[in-house]
Amino acid sequence: MSTAEQGYFTEENSAEVVISRNAKATDARLAEVMAVVTKHLHAAVKEIEPTQEEWFEAIKFLTEVGHTCNDWRQEYILLSDSLGVSMLVDAINNRKPSGASESTVLGPFHVPDAPELPMGSDICLDQKGEPMLVRGRILGTDGQPVSGAKIDVWQANDEGFYDVQQKGLQPDFNLRGVFRTGADGTYHFKGVKPKFYPIPDDGPVGRMLEKLGRHPYRPAHLHYILEADEFETLITHIFDPDDPYIHSDAVFGVKESLLATFEKVEDAARVKAAGFDGPYFEVVHDFVLAPAA
Repeated sequence: MSTAEQGYFTEENSAEVVISRNAKATDARLAEVMAVVTKHLHAAVKEIEPTQEEWFEAIKFLTEVGHTCNDWRQEYILLSDSLGVSMLVDAINNRKPSGASESTVLGPFHVPDAPELPMGSDICLDQKGEPMLVRGRILGTDGQPVSGAKIDVWQANDEGFYDVQQKGLQPDFNLRGVFRTGADGTYHFKGVKPKFYPIPDDGPVGRMLEKLGRHPYRPAHLHYILEADEFETLITHIFDPDDPYIHSDAVFGVKESLLATFEKVEDAARVKAAGFDGPYFEVVHDFVLAPAA
């Protein structure tokens, strides 16, 4: 009988011994997951060969991450985001057919029950910032317009803050709205040009990024949740390709297909036709929904 079969733990067979102890697991999926995690964790430890002091520092770091979590902040999600794991899980669970718009992470600032507004409404309630018109179409992969699609949109303001971060400074539901497409599948609404902003960096994840020489910023973007009968729900963003952080998003959420030009419009006729008093930014982006499985 080998050492592993006897259950004796050695440096060489460490993962196999630990995995073998789970042979009577009543949850087959849990046993499968733990086997993979154990195998790769032990392989990483063997490659790194941490000192006892380094391993204790790692444990202290994870403990601090847990202590930083509360009712409104989830530091473990932030850790997952900053390591690219959240985007990887999103990609695995949102594999799209050819031509369908890509997804990205939801983010922590979505608010349910935002008001449903008439198409074309201005979601900027305090009228601060550079005005913006966003328009486009919601289509199926067959190129046909999607009627009755629900468009839930939200964004940060011109200073990089969401309304929930500035209670009392921004009106409730500022820069949020829900719209529904008509028979032609088109949508349009007004807002303000968003600005880049940092993920919360005053905790252990922020200190980790600083030590790694990484910044905490997300490039300017608009959030969307798109829902329609007979189609898969799409959670995604559109990004400003000229943002200084477009190639180094702290949570790896940028995809090339989600870049949308923010065109500054100064032509007087276009300004008047769009209903603005002066120059504005125009963003045109179509979304293609995948059919429901």
